[in-house]
Amino acid sequence: MAKSAIEIMCGTKGIKLTNQRRVIAKILSKADDHPDANLVYKRASKVDSNISMATVYRTMKLFEDANIVVVRDFGDGRSRYEIFSNEHHDHLIDIENGDVIEFVNEEIEKLQEK
Repeated sequence: MAKSAIEIMCGTKGIKLTNQRRVIAKILSKADDHPDANLVYKRASKVDSNISMATVYRTMKLFEDANIVVVRDFGDGRSRYEIFSNEHHDHLIDIENGDVIEFVNEEIEKLQEK
Protein backbone atom coordinates (compact mmCIF):
# COMPACT_ATOMS: atom_id res chain seq x y z
CA MET A 1 0.00 0.00 0.00
CA ALA A 2 1.32 3.45 -0.92
CA LYS A 3 2.38 5.79 1.86
CA SER A 4 0.25 8.83 2.55
CA ALA A 5 1.61 12.37 2.27
CA ILE A 6 1.89 12.68 6.04
CA GLU A 7 3.63 9.31 6.37
CA ILE A 8 6.23 10.51 3.86
CA MET A 9 6.71 13.80 5.74
CA CYS A 10 7.11 11.94 9.03
CA GLY A 11 9.77 9.75 7.45
CA THR A 12 11.77 12.74 6.22
CA LYS A 13 11.54 14.35 9.67
CA GLY A 14 12.50 11.19 11.55
CA ILE A 15 9.15 10.78 13.31
CA LYS A 16 8.41 7.19 14.28
CA LEU A 17 4.94 6.11 13.24
CA THR A 18 3.18 3.67 15.52
CA ASN A 19 0.20 1.85 14.02
CA GLN A 20 -2.16 4.38 15.60
CA ARG A 21 -0.16 7.36 14.34
CA ARG A 22 -0.14 5.76 10.89
CA VAL A 23 -3.94 5.48 10.92
CA ILE A 24 -4.25 9.15 11.94
CA ALA A 25 -1.74 10.16 9.25
CA LYS A 26 -3.75 8.34 6.58
CA ILE A 27 -7.02 9.90 7.80
CA LEU A 28 -5.53 13.40 7.65
CA SER A 29 -3.90 12.82 4.27
CA LYS A 30 -7.24 11.77 2.77
CA ALA A 31 -9.19 14.65 4.36
CA ASP A 32 -10.36 17.46 2.14
CA ASP A 33 -12.50 19.16 4.74
CA HIS A 34 -10.10 20.57 7.38
CA PRO A 35 -11.24 18.22 10.17
CA ASP A 36 -11.06 19.07 13.86
CA ALA A 37 -9.73 16.62 16.46
CA ASN A 38 -13.18 15.14 17.12
CA LEU A 39 -13.70 14.35 13.45
CA VAL A 40 -10.20 12.88 13.16
CA TYR A 41 -11.01 10.70 16.20
CA LYS A 42 -14.33 9.52 14.73
CA ARG A 43 -12.70 8.58 11.44
CA ALA A 44 -9.64 6.97 13.02
CA SER A 45 -11.60 4.96 15.60
CA LYS A 46 -13.58 3.35 12.75
CA VAL A 47 -10.27 1.98 11.46
CA ASP A 48 -8.76 1.15 14.88
CA SER A 49 -11.11 1.05 17.86
CA ASN A 50 -8.12 1.25 20.23
CA ILE A 51 -7.36 4.85 19.23
CA SER A 52 -8.31 7.23 22.02
CA MET A 53 -9.08 10.92 21.90
CA ALA A 54 -5.87 11.48 23.91
CA THR A 55 -3.89 9.68 21.19
CA VAL A 56 -5.43 11.93 18.56
CA TYR A 57 -4.55 15.08 20.54
CA ARG A 58 -0.96 13.92 21.18
CA THR A 59 -0.48 12.93 17.55
CA MET A 60 -1.93 16.19 16.24
CA LYS A 61 0.40 18.15 18.55
CA LEU A 62 3.37 16.08 17.35
CA PHE A 63 2.44 16.73 13.70
CA GLU A 64 1.88 20.42 14.40
CA ASP A 65 5.22 20.85 16.18
CA ALA A 66 6.97 19.16 13.24
CA ASN A 67 5.25 21.48 10.70
CA ILE A 68 3.44 18.54 9.14
CA VAL A 69 -0.01 19.95 9.82
CA VAL A 70 -1.20 23.49 10.38
CA VAL A 71 -3.92 24.46 12.83
CA ARG A 72 -6.59 26.75 11.42
CA ASP A 73 -9.16 28.76 13.35
CA PHE A 74 -12.15 29.65 11.21
CA GLY A 75 -14.00 31.38 14.05
CA ASP A 76 -16.26 28.46 14.93
CA GLY A 77 -14.48 27.58 18.18
CA ARG A 78 -12.78 24.50 16.73
CA SER A 79 -9.14 24.02 15.82
CA ARG A 80 -9.07 22.49 12.37
CA TYR A 81 -6.16 20.83 10.64
CA GLU A 82 -4.70 20.79 7.16
CA ILE A 83 -1.46 19.45 5.75
CA PHE A 84 1.36 22.00 5.82
CA SER A 85 2.11 23.54 2.44
CA ASN A 86 4.54 26.20 1.27
CA GLU A 87 1.97 27.29 -1.29
CA HIS A 88 -0.18 30.12 0.00
CA HIS A 89 -3.93 29.85 -0.29
CA ASP A 90 -6.97 31.40 1.32
CA HIS A 91 -10.19 29.96 2.68
CA LEU A 92 -13.86 30.73 2.26
CA ILE A 93 -16.42 29.37 4.72
CA ASP A 94 -19.88 28.44 3.48
CA ILE A 95 -22.07 30.01 6.17
CA GLU A 96 -24.95 27.63 5.46
CA ASN A 97 -23.16 24.33 5.92
CA GLY A 98 -19.72 25.22 7.30
CA ASP A 99 -17.79 23.78 4.36
CA VAL A 100 -14.28 25.17 3.95
CA ILE A 101 -13.30 26.09 0.40
CA GLU A 102 -9.65 26.68 -0.50
CA PHE A 103 -8.79 29.09 -3.28
CA VAL A 104 -6.01 31.21 -4.76
CA ASN A 105 -6.73 34.59 -6.30
CA GLU A 106 -3.97 36.65 -7.92
CA GLU A 107 -5.63 39.98 -7.09
CA ILE A 108 -5.84 39.07 -3.41
CA GLU A 109 -2.22 37.90 -3.49
CA LYS A 110 -1.12 41.27 -4.89
CA LEU A 111 -3.11 43.13 -2.21
CA GLN A 112 -1.51 41.00 0.52
CA GLU A 113 1.95 41.79 -0.85
CA LYS A 114 1.23 45.52 -0.54
